[in-house]
Amino acid sequence: MLLQVVLGCTALLAQDSIMALSLDEAQKVAKEHNRTLKNASLDVQKAEATRWQTIASMLPQVNGSLDYQNMCGYKMSLGGMDIAMPPSGTLGITAALQLSGTQVVGAYLGTIAMKMADISLKQTEQQIGNQVKSIYYSILAMERTVSLLEQNLENLRTLHRTTQNSVDVGVAEQTDADQLSVQVATMETTISSTKRSLEMLYNSMRLQLGVAPEQRITLSQTIEELINFENALTLLSEEFVMDNNYNYQLLKENVRLAKQQVHMKEWAYGPTLTAAYQYSAKKYFSDERTMNMTPPNAVSISLSVPIFSSGRNFTGVKEAKLAYKKQLNTLADTEDGLNIQHSQLKYNLSSAYESFDTQKKNVEVSQRVFTNISNKYEHGLASSLDVTNSGSNLISAQSSYVQALLELVNAQIELEELLNL
Repeated sequence: MLLQVVLGCTALLAQDSIMALSLDEAQKVAKEHNRTLKNASLDVQKAEATRWQTIASMLPQVNGSLDYQNMCGYKMSLGGMDIAMPPSGTLGITAALQLSGTQVVGAYLGTIAMKMADISLKQTEQQIGNQVKSIYYSILAMERTVSLLEQNLENLRTLHRTTQNSVDVGVAEQTDADQLSVQVATMETTISSTKRSLEMLYNSMRLQLGVAPEQRITLSQTIEELINFENALTLLSEEFVMDNNYNYQLLKENVRLAKQQVHMKEWAYGPTLTAAYQYSAKKYFSDERTMNMTPPNAVSISLSVPIFSSGRNFTGVKEAKLAYKKQLNTLADTEDGLNIQHSQLKYNLSSAYESFDTQKKNVEVSQRVFTNISNKYEHGLASSLDVTNSGSNLISAQSSYVQALLELVNAQIELEELLNL
């Protein structure tokens, strides 16, 4: 009785450790725990911190100092008078402000960089979600393949047993049984290889979800529940709004960045304003008479204007303008490329759907042929070679069907990513 309780508790714990996920749940877990996505989020915070560093450089900077000085009894002679130089301590506080056009432009560059980091975060989130979706479909397709192969294996084993029994009673040749034996072994090898590929897909899913390598995962949805051909085909008529595309958004921000770099270089000709206030309090650690020449308050204002830089500022502006023109050319090429990519992805999706529909029919036909020839073989109306060929054709058809399914899913994902849907 105790053993049954222990085994029951163990089974319950094992069930609890399995992570059963729908596609939406898997994408949600990845959004919360994927490390690549976390790094993209940290990049946004890093860009914001950098921006505030630039802004802070334009705000007042206050520094304090505390000094101690001992002349070791030295006295200064002035006009026949000895002036003591007793030990002293000085407390100083300095407030300074420096402002230039370069700093203002730098703060604006920080704003652009922060926006680019935010766009990259959204793009990474989209890509992680699509990768999870692709892996999810791949696992379902691979599991379907394993199931189909195991059904075929069971049929082949049944035929092999029947043939071997016929050989044993002398009504069939051993070569027929041997051929089916090889076919069974080949099918077993194919299944083992497919299961290893399936485990690799599960490992990829664990990596995307940010879970432990030993975490067991099961998918709670089927391909039939997820695939919606009507939604896939409606993408073909979806309008392409280029400004919604994350790559295009990033490139436009790069153009803005390059333009502001030109302004920053131009501000190298501009003045720099510096204002400072200094307070000093000096304390002598002696009663001897001395002279205190340290002013308690001091204010300074300066304006620095560059006059001659041996062409350094000029070539800097020229370099920035050339980089800006280069970014404009890249933007124009990207606009044309995205329009072409949109047309190509629509074509890929349409072709993938047609191929999937064809391969689906091919699997159905190949399955019927294999079943028919297997029945004929059992009644002596077909050879073992016919069974082998029909089995190979069925495996090939099933493999082509799975490949066509994945191509359809990936074509849909790629078009959705371009359209940012």
